[in-house]
Amino acid sequence: MAMNTGAELPGPGTGPGGARDGDDERLGCGRLLSAVWEAREDGADDPHLRDCPHCSAAVRQLDLLGDAVRAAGGGRAPEWDAGALTERVMDVVRLELRPGPPLPLGEREEDLWVREAMAARALRAAAETVPGVRAGSCRIRPAESGAEPSRGPVRVRLEVVVPLMAGLRDLAEEVRRRVHGAADEALGLPVDHVDVHITDVTDRVGAEPDRAGAEEGTRP
Repeated sequence: MAMNTGAELPGPGTGPGGARDGDDERLGCGRLLSAVWEAREDGADDPHLRDCPHCSAAVRQLDLLGDAVRAAGGGRAPEWDAGALTERVMDVVRLELRPGPPLPLGEREEDLWVREAMAARALRAAAETVPGVRAGSCRIRPAESGAEPSRGPVRVRLEVVVPLMAGLRDLAEEVRRRVHGAADEALGLPVDHVDVHITDVTDRVGAEPDRAGAEEGTRP
């Protein structure tokens, strides 16, 4: 699991390990976090990625999150190509291109944190253990108002594409249950509420969404 102590969380400065490029984070070696993720997904043969402790740690943290989500789901594999799932996760990572603010892990008296992008990746993967569900944007924000990072619970807003079927309300509830379970069991992330928004539908499990003809709806 990707965790930092509060004292080690990088700020918005420009020093090693804490520099930011727009909304992206620059690692201690100078490379952007999003570029390291993309190179890992593309299988790039880059000696720097193998030898650099900063890049290796970033890749290892993502892999550990994936292992944690699978363990929380009882080791159940999704009923679709795992490679396609990885591609979809990375598409969202490339779209959002930011590690995000720190989020609390564990109890209020603890000082453990995880970056939003890493937690969101785990929650998307948990949602996609529901057959036919494809997860999109995932935003995680403090349930309590305030400018500074809070040790209180968070609120999750997740967009999904689902198969066209009876019982969409029940399907959304199952997505909510698995996301909440992954946050609790795999991450130790205190969640106040999970908002599931259905943004598109497909004709069947595993099908690509028809953006031109699909209805759009939300399930708060």
